[in-house]
Amino acid sequence: MESERLKIFDENGAEIGTATRAEVHKKGLWHETFHLWLIGQEKGAAHIYFQIRSPQKKDFPNKLDITAAGHLLAHESVEDGIREVKEELGLDLSMDSLVPVGTIPNVTEREGFIDREICHIFLHKWSGEVEDFRLQKEEVAGIVKASLEEFAAYCERKIRSLHVEGFMIDETGRRHPVQKFVQPGDFAPHESAYYAKLIEAIGKNFC
Repeated sequence: MESERLKIFDENGAEIGTATRAEVHKKGLWHETFHLWLIGQEKGAAHIYFQIRSPQKKDFPNKLDITAAGHLLAHESVEDGIREVKEELGLDLSMDSLVPVGTIPNVTEREGFIDREICHIFLHKWSGEVEDFRLQKEEVAGIVKASLEEFAAYCERKIRSLHVEGFMIDETGRRHPVQKFVQPGDFAPHESAYYAKLIEAIGKNFC
């Protein structure tokens, strides 16, 4: 995976070549990712779905993150990113069913790791059942949802913790219910501006 080649871009978004995933994260090179957020509706209220990253993941294991996401390889188009939804969640969605939000830049830095992403963001109105998810356990350990209103308040630091509920899978694939309160340390890092633009886009399209 570290040897996969990705398109790289300058600070103005102009494509300047390719590099391996390892090089991209070591040097902090701009590259493209595909992000899909599932948005549900219950009793007139919207909620947002998060994946729980697998404990096997090299980066940010066991953290809550985007419903489905992945890097776009050098030979792929943005539309090819929908493969992540099938691979990670086991859902067959078409690009026609997604609402494009546009791109949002996002930077994550820690020792030896600089992740500069041009994130292609999409939304999908999800009306399925929990049973519909077929998780790739090497990538995803569970799915939880939270009230969109509460998540917005949480991102704005109006509340200190966020209630989520859903399920996790064990090593055998058996599902176990999850219902708990989470705090900032429970999430994979994303910039506050990323979440602000995401919540605004959800409000315009689904609320």
